[in-house]
Amino acid sequence: MIELSKVSKWYGGNRVLNDCTANVARGEVVVICGPSGSGKSTLIKSVNGLETVQSGQIVVDGIDVTAERANLSRLRARVGMVFQHFELFPHLSVQRNLMLAQMNVLGRARDEAAERARSLLRRVGLTGHEDKYPAQLSGGQQQRVAIARALAMEPHIMLFDEPTSALDPELVGEVLQVMKNLAHDGMTMMVVTHEMGFAAQVADRVIFLDQGKIAASGPPATLFRDVQQERLKQFLQNYLDRNAFWER
Repeated sequence: MIELSKVSKWYGGNRVLNDCTANVARGEVVVICGPSGSGKSTLIKSVNGLETVQSGQIVVDGIDVTAERANLSRLRARVGMVFQHFELFPHLSVQRNLMLAQMNVLGRARDEAAERARSLLRRVGLTGHEDKYPAQLSGGQQQRVAIARALAMEPHIMLFDEPTSALDPELVGEVLQVMKNLAHDGMTMMVVTHEMGFAAQVADRVIFLDQGKIAASGPPATLFRDVQQERLKQFLQNYLDRNAFWER
């Protein structure tokens, strides 16, 4: 469903993506990890056209994102994205946050959009919070609302850009559980994260980026247990409780 071929991007003289080639199949969960500044967020934002690339090709669900006249509106109707900082409308209730795009983009009637919103809030464990405003919710609850809002558009693919990095540690688990449920339901997902436990449990494949290049790629059981790439080994030492992880 997602095909990246020799994708490169520069900011001025700084090359942030360097000939990145990868594929994500329907129903696959791919985690993108790597040190800060390695190009992870740039890569995932390029998948739905939020970042443009200077060379290479990106095809998502049959749409060539890199084409000169790419239909990005059509693309984004198929690809949901969840950001680090929630991006909810603070002046709208939780339910209205979920209804707005349904009515304005999909043309759903108000009652249909409201029912879809309530159904998705049940799915992410937030029944009873429909009339609250984002400021009345915890960070974890806000991120679950953001996931529900993305799902309201019935996407074929979900992209997550460090969805737990702005959360207090005790709130991370509730967001990851929603993401695990999505993966279990067969949603195609690309996830930028430092949560290597999530990667080990849920990902079909892990892509390790370093200085804009795909330095390693493979199933987590293989990649994490038999680390051949020295830079990946250093990264894992920084982000994993090694004893707990290797004994899994």
